[in-house]
Amino acid sequence: MRNITLSADAHLIDEARRLAASEQTTLNAKFRQWLEDYTNRQQRTEEAMAFIEEMRAKYSTGGRKFTREEMNERR
Repeated sequence: MRNITLSADAHLIDEARRLAASEQTTLNAKFRQWLEDYTNRQQRTEEAMAFIEEMRAKYSTGGRKFTREEMNERR
């Protein structure tokens, strides 16, 4: 694992450490999780778009426009 140095307002760092401690974790662990989420965001977006395209290929409305009531109807 590599180390990096970040700079931030001392008050923000103290508050972030307090919040992390209240969640029984550390600021380092929170940052590692954020970094992982941040770097995976593009991949998740691409996977979601691929799923949408897959559903579009399987299902079609035939150009029909649905009313608000039809779109919110529970079955």
